[in-house]
Amino acid sequence: MSAQQLYEQIRRKKSFLCVGLDSDMQKLPAHLRRERYPMLAFNRAIVDATAPYSVAFKPNLAFYEACGADGWVQLEETVRYIRLRYPHMLIIADAKRGDIGNTSRLYAEAFFKKMEVDAVTLSPYMGRDTVQPFLEYAGKWAVLLALTSNPSASDFELTAGADGKMLYERVLETSMRWGTPDNTMYVVGATQARMLSDIRRIAPEHFLLVPGVGEQGGSLEEVAKNGMNSRCGLLVNSSRAIIFADGGENFAAAAGQKAREMQEQMSACLPAE
Repeated sequence: MSAQQLYEQIRRKKSFLCVGLDSDMQKLPAHLRRERYPMLAFNRAIVDATAPYSVAFKPNLAFYEACGADGWVQLEETVRYIRLRYPHMLIIADAKRGDIGNTSRLYAEAFFKKMEVDAVTLSPYMGRDTVQPFLEYAGKWAVLLALTSNPSASDFELTAGADGKMLYERVLETSMRWGTPDNTMYVVGATQARMLSDIRRIAPEHFLLVPGVGEQGGSLEEVAKNGMNSRCGLLVNSSRAIIFADGGENFAAAAGQKAREMQEQMSACLPAE
């Protein structure tokens, strides 16, 4: 999916919502746990309920890998379901890979050729050769960690060099030379909204993937105010606040309602066409 196609989806749906499929087995509704593939059944219902109000889905691989081979099957079948039913949706594998050499090339092949997702989250801290193999696939995206919202982000990301630049700023400036706004996005935590304007000055055209709105306390209004560019340029992810809005048999309807509420807020934030 190109940046232009993603912008068109955002304009058409008046939404920049990414729904995180953090399908924790311990939180699934009880009636689904009797299924052969409970996460898959859950995901299909969530996808159907939220697709009208979102432009992207982001399965977090940890929840699937923790279930072994069955989890991986359910992840692949979830991606296949989205591809068949909603072919215009962006699918981001939240994998946070970051390795070099043949390992990086095989990760890129696994996600882009085998699983056929559109984008993969990556840690860029080993340098360009951890990212380059992902940039060699036309229409695919490398989503690089820039400034995360975890409490220990300050251990490295916010440390300043002799020139006064913080490490995350150096990561942005350097990695922008590797790719383009058509194949590179950046992860910026919603709880770092006050710093989004600085990030936007460094990377004015790139999409920013912003997790942390909802359960983690990030403000959609602050994210939009500080991080939006003239064409939007944002994908705001919400996971638990949407997919676990209800723990019972009405879970899908509740998720759809939460997604709709976020879409309505996003519509008000979007720049005029």
